[in-house]
Amino acid sequence: MLSDIEISQQNRPEPIVRIAEKIGLGEDDLELYGRYKAKISFAKLRELAGKPLKGKLILVTAITPTPAGEGKSTVSIGLADALRLCGKNAAAALREPSLGPCFGLKGGATGGGYSQIVPMEDINLHFTGDIHAITAANNLLAAMTDNHIKQGNELGIDPEKICWRRCLDLNDRALRNIEIALGGNADGLPRRDGFDISVASEIMAILCLTEDINDLKKRLGNIVIGQSFDGRYVTAGEIKAVGAMAALLKDAIRPNLVQTLEKTPALVHGGPFANIAHGCNSLIATKTALRLADYVVTEAGFGADLGAEKFFDIKCRIGGLKPSAAVIVATVRALKMHGGVEKDRLGEENPEALRKGFANLKVHLENLAKFGVPTVAAINRFVSDSNAEIALLRELCAAAGVAAVTATGWENGGKGVLELAQNVIKAAEQPGSFAPLYDTALPLKEKISLIAREIYRAGEIVFSDKAAQKLAEFENKGYGRLPVCIAKTQNSISDDPKRKGAPEGYSFTVGDVRLSAGAGFVVALAGNILTMPGLPKHPAAERIDVDENGIISGLF
Repeated sequence: MLSDIEISQQNRPEPIVRIAEKIGLGEDDLELYGRYKAKISFAKLRELAGKPLKGKLILVTAITPTPAGEGKSTVSIGLADALRLCGKNAAAALREPSLGPCFGLKGGATGGGYSQIVPMEDINLHFTGDIHAITAANNLLAAMTDNHIKQGNELGIDPEKICWRRCLDLNDRALRNIEIALGGNADGLPRRDGFDISVASEIMAILCLTEDINDLKKRLGNIVIGQSFDGRYVTAGEIKAVGAMAALLKDAIRPNLVQTLEKTPALVHGGPFANIAHGCNSLIATKTALRLADYVVTEAGFGADLGAEKFFDIKCRIGGLKPSAAVIVATVRALKMHGGVEKDRLGEENPEALRKGFANLKVHLENLAKFGVPTVAAINRFVSDSNAEIALLRELCAAAGVAAVTATGWENGGKGVLELAQNVIKAAEQPGSFAPLYDTALPLKEKISLIAREIYRAGEIVFSDKAAQKLAEFENKGYGRLPVCIAKTQNSISDDPKRKGAPEGYSFTVGDVRLSAGAGFVVALAGNILTMPGLPKHPAAERIDVDENGIISGLF
């Protein structure tokens, strides 16, 4: 059996200019990054910005992740291919992979089998440099902040109340909490600092929620980097870093065009994690796709409790988007894990564990219904799944009021996702009643508590003294009407990664909060969530290599 990277390397992609023609773009609308990658020009983006959003937006989300795998990206890509096989002018709008998971636990993140986007190695590694640009812009602001203090501190910044952290797009736990400027006076003022992974940087969130370069500069200027000695919030605009940061991001702001193995256009742009950020690709990419294609398949990170909620409550709210349908991806294997089966026994037929684990999918289905979006369940089928298990899962979904169809995109590409595509088309034609979960006029604590109760099924909501004090401060400073972005474990609906299945009535703890004034939301850190991941005992990086011809192996 060929690996994902071997399948990708055997594929012969079309020149990207031909892919662009499928959605009405000419060569003059592109800036080429070799033969198979391109960015859309500023001129074309400005032209498209004046046009209506004609496409139907399809969100792909999933159950709570398990080590058994769910295949959300694979289904997303296969669905886009299948929609084109159904005669629809379809495109995908997906996220860029972070180097953290590529070298850490997961390996590559461009789909799998015969439902992939290519060039797989480029997209997984440096791609067109977008995330590197975000890292540089983030760290430029950090350097200019420390330099401002060193050069006389005209703004009166309190070094102990600087909240702007540095970032790196790799998993490096040793950088989570550090002390800087320890070499003496020439190095600046010593203070505590830390690193987040680049995809959790507010710069990434800003890039993904901005409309154009002018909006980008406005949002960058609104970033709060810390407080002055008299308690006033100090912004990046006051540090005079905005122009230089925007210059670093001038190319990164433009969407990247690539293709699937079946030559479906894919706009791949932006990559925030859904457990520590808002988890969606860029508004610019999504809206561009909606102006060029009739059906646009996008995804939101991790399970529906994280990615889908933030997609609806943050991205759709800020961008004025109205999704036409949602697909929730589940596997028999993963649901059996939620039902208590160990990973090495998932190949054994176990209807009782499947029935028990279905509680996790049922919670996500109920949650999606709260947003008023027609939903289809996609059973990403594995070879080990028995016909009886597939039939049982279909019955359980039907009893929950949702159609469930199998998808075999990994093995069969778009042809294996045709039934799902047909059901999605039907769902997208239904009259929707989409609405966010909460009104932003609610106080910040109430918004956080509402999500914890309604989506995470928590009982008591506990705020640490620090979190409660900072939320009150944000309210007093005029940020109370912002939406909220909860950062928590992706491995459970709850804030505890060990709680599998469908926990409810537990105590949900918010330990800290952060203000992302430029992005336009408040982050609530729940449980023991970390914004800089660490590497596992045997990271994926151990298996990656490159030969004398530049051919990469082991990426996935």
